[in-house]
This record gives sequence, structure tokens and C-alpha cells, in this order.
Amino acid sequence: LGAAIAAAIGAGALMGAINGALVAYLGLPSIVVTLATMVTWQEALRLWQQGRLLNLPDGIQWFGVSQPVGQAIVISTAFVLLIGAAWGMKNLAVGRFIYATGTDAEAARLAGINPKRTTFGVFVLMGALAGLAAVLNMVQSPQVQPNCGDGLELKTIAAAVVGGVAISGGRGTLLGVLLGMLLLANVNPALTHFHQPPYWEKAIQGLVILLAVVADGIRSRKQTL
Repeated sequence: LGAAIAAAIGAGALMGAINGALVAYLGLPSIVVTLATMVTWQEALRLWQQGRLLNLPDGIQWFGVSQPVGQAIVISTAFVLLIGAAWGMKNLAVGRFIYATGTDAEAARLAGINPKRTTFGVFVLMGALAGLAAVLNMVQSPQVQPNCGDGLELKTIAAAVVGGVAISGGRGTLLGVLLGMLLLANVNPALTHFHQPPYWEKAIQGLVILLAVVADGIRSRKQTL
């Protein structure tokens, strides 16, 4: 189990490094690079698995969220990471470097911060955390499907923008993202309660992202005036 978790985190970090290099050192748009590589990895996985389901070993079934121990591990891991990241972003120099780079990379460079290295490091770290999240998501079922993560990217972006994260960068808190995630998690139950089709969920998420982009653009324009 330990080797599998390490492999997942390592693979995520490697993919994050590829994205980070393309964004930080080639200057490509981060959202385009991330979505393009995501589709590439997903389709490569489907070709490799050829539609087959991967059965998890019986030895790690105790780790699944259907078991009390598994639930405690998943929740505690997410809680520790959230608290640790929130503390680091507020109190460590690297947190200030990230905010400064997101706000204005050129101003950060003039202040002595290396924006390219900061951006690359963030992508590597996010890739590693995505690998860990994949492990926590995997154990929810005894079988892993090639498309088990499809659609999570839209939910993630929507939760971030609802929580106050600026699409252009430089603004946002992890607490806000958590609140945004909890808010969006209630969309589907609300649709069910009001007897509405579940297809509205993605439509609402897309609308939220669009409104956030428009609001962010208006705010940025006002700041430049």
C-alpha cells in the first residue's frame, strides 16, 4: 500500500512538473496546458486499460471509505492538509511568494522573487497532491474505472471561484475554497429535493465559473483605471 501511494504521488508530481515547465518556462497559458495534458493522460489511460476495470487488492479494502477506519483516514488526511496549507500560505515566505507571483509576476521579480521557479514549484506540489487525492478517491470503490475522475475538474474550478479565488491569480483563501466546495456539494441534493434533473448540476457549475470570470475581469479593469 505504501509503495502504491508513493507511486501515485510521484506520478502526480511528474505530471505537475511537465505542466509547470510548459507554463513557467515556455509561458503557455496554465488553464490550456492543464486541460490539454489532462485529456492526454485520460485518453492514454483508456487506451491502456481498453475499458477494463481494475480490481483493488483485498488487502487494502480496510482502507476504503466504506469502513470506519477508511473514513477516518480520508477525513483526517484532508483536514491536516487543509490546515497545514492554510497556515503555510499565511505564515511562510513561500506563501507570500505564491500570492505575489499570482498578483503580478513582474513586480514579484523586481522584489527579488523568482516567479518561474515559484510557478514551477506550485505545479509540482499540486501534482503530488492530486496523486494523493487520486488514492483517496480510488478507495471509495473496490474497482477503479478509467473515467472515475471525469468531471472533477469542473467541480474543482467552480469550488475555487465560488470560494473567492481569482481566475487571474493572486487572491483567495483555502477556507474560502472549502466553503465553496461545501456550497456546491449541496447543489445536487437540492436538485433532487426539488425534483429537477441532475443535468442542471454541470450547467450551474459552468454558469458559476462564467460569472466568476466576468466579475474578475470587471474587478481587474477597475484596478487598472
